Amino acid sequence: MRWLDLEGGPHPGHLDAQGPIQAARIRGCRRARAGVTRVADRTVLGVFELKKTFKKPFSGKKVEAVRGISFEAFEGEIFGFLGPNGAGKTTTLKMLTGLIRPTGGRASILGEAAPSPEAMNRVGLLPANPYIYPYLTPREFVSLCGRLSGVSGAALPKRVEAVIERVGMSEAIDRPARNLSKGMLQRTGLAAALVHEPELLILDEPMSGLDPVGRKEVRDLIIEERRRGRAVFFSSHILSDVEMLCDRVCILRAGTVVLKGTIRELVGGEARSAEITLDKVSDALAEDLRTKGHELRALGSAHVLEVSGDDAVHEVLTAALAAGAHVSSVIPKRETLEQIFVRRAL
Repeated sequence: MRWLDLEGGPHPGHLDAQGPIQAARIRGCRRARAGVTRVADRTVLGVFELKKTFKKPFSGKKVEAVRGISFEAFEGEIFGFLGPNGAGKTTTLKMLTGLIRPTGGRASILGEAAPSPEAMNRVGLLPANPYIYPYLTPREFVSLCGRLSGVSGAALPKRVEAVIERVGMSEAIDRPARNLSKGMLQRTGLAAALVHEPELLILDEPMSGLDPVGRKEVRDLIIEERRRGRAVFFSSHILSDVEMLCDRVCILRAGTVVLKGTIRELVGGEARSAEITLDKVSDALAEDLRTKGHELRALGSAHVLEVSGDDAVHEVLTAALAAGAHVSSVIPKRETLEQIFVRRAL
């Protein structure tokens, strides 16, 4: 496989430094959509027992970065890929996009073996830190990526302007990249990933460097891609965005999958605690509850306490009713994705 090598460009072996130009070169210079059909189960990205072992340069000691992970992403869904630093997320993305070879296992993209040119031809990639040549404007850079991805003729200028408008960069479309902020560079990289209308978007930290308005615009864009039937696979450290956007998630820790499933399954399951509000709490009842390890918080004339476990909830309610207190509310409390992430991945 030949790599595009423009003077001044970074070595494409690093996903963090490589730009959409190199990603476009991986896809090949011609798109090959004709005659390609989806797999029957609508799987657009399949990872099966994928492994990667590195050797330290001097000691030769082996380090297992990815340890036989498996997951699937489906057409028309947003899939979140989560994990703390060093969990193996970027290494996995490098294997999926052909920047490094896996030690074991396999992957498929849109029914094709990954990372074949036929598969990558239908993928839009946004690396964590997209490199954009400083002397090029967003218009020039996205046009170049479009040509490398097979978009040509009269359609190219219109499509470039359309995707740059979608990412909110129209006012800076002809400004050299060296004069763009980090958030603007991120938006330009996203436009380059979209210009050839891919069927699968792979986004590594797409919200990085964006202000709250920019984050909302990118969230809206991701949702719009899902509405168009495309799959979006993205990693992020902003768990509130993941919980808001994703249909399913996969959480890594130390190169292994510790949790995967739908957002509904993960955060909408059985409540782990309950918030109980009591009125007419006597001093004796308050003292009894504190003795049993429950902390009461005054809220006007009422008292609020958070209780974990069904047995503890039953104990508090029984004691309160026996003491003549009034139970105003019992509200189940479910974990957020952030709480699940901290509990399982750290």
